[in-house]
Amino acid sequence: MPESDETSPSGQPIHRHAARQKPFNPAYGDADKIRQIEAHIEAHLGKPETVFHEIVSDLVHIDVHFIRATPKRNFHTLVTTGMSDLPMKVPAGAEERRYAELMISLPPQWPIEQEAFKDERNYWPVRWLKTIARFPHEYDTWIGPGHTIPTGDPPRPYAANTRFCCMMVVPSLMSPKAFWKLDLPDRVVNFYALWPIYREEMEYKLQHAMTGLLDKLEESPATNPRAVEVVDVDRPNACAKKGWFGRR
Repeated sequence: MPESDETSPSGQPIHRHAARQKPFNPAYGDADKIRQIEAHIEAHLGKPETVFHEIVSDLVHIDVHFIRATPKRNFHTLVTTGMSDLPMKVPAGAEERRYAELMISLPPQWPIEQEAFKDERNYWPVRWLKTIARFPHEYDTWIGPGHTIPTGDPPRPYAANTRFCCMMVVPSLMSPKAFWKLDLPDRVVNFYALWPIYREEMEYKLQHAMTGLLDKLEESPATNPRAVEVVDVDRPNACAKKGWFGRR
C-alpha cells in the first residue's frame, strides 16, 4: 500500500510507495487468456511477429508481443499479456478498470532484436513496459488513464540517449477504439498506451491534470499527442523552461 498520500495542485492523489514487502511468488500465465488477448491484438493491430517470453516470472507472467511496423501502421507496437491475470486494487467506482494490459509504440527504425536489447538505449521501452505491468500487483495499487509513473524520486532518465523519465498512462490514440477493451466472460480487459514524458511535463500534469498537459502538447506539431505516442527520444520538451538562450 502507499506509504503516504498527497494531493497534487490539480487535486489528484499522489502515492509514494515504500520498498516492496511481498516475497517472490512464481507465476506461469493463463494460456487460454493469452490466446484470447493475442487474437484481440491480431484483429485490431496485426499479427504479432514474435513474443518475448519471460523465463522466470514474479506475481504475474508478463510476455511482450511484437507487431512490426507496416505501411498502414508505420510504427512498431509492443503489447503485454499477463498483467490482466490478476485484478488491480482499484478504488470504489472504478471496478471496470481492475484488469489491464499495456502497450508502447516505437518508430520503425527502432531495433527489435535480442542482441540489440543488450544495449539499454534500445531496451528501456521493453523494460518499463514490463516493470509498470507488474507494478500494481507488487504494491496492491492500480494504474489507469492519466496516471504518471516516474522512474524514482527524484526521477532519472531511462537511458543515456534520452531525458524521458516518466510514463503517462493513456488510451491509445494510434489504435482503433475497438481495441481499447476486450470483453471476456469473467472480466473486461482495458488496453492502455504508455507515453514517455519529461520531468517538466510530469510536473505540469500534476499542476494542471492530464487535460492540461494534453492541451500543452497540442500547441506544437512536434509534441502533438499523436506524435508523442510514438517514442522519439529527441522530441521537444513541451514544458521546457525558457532561458536567455531559448529552451533548455
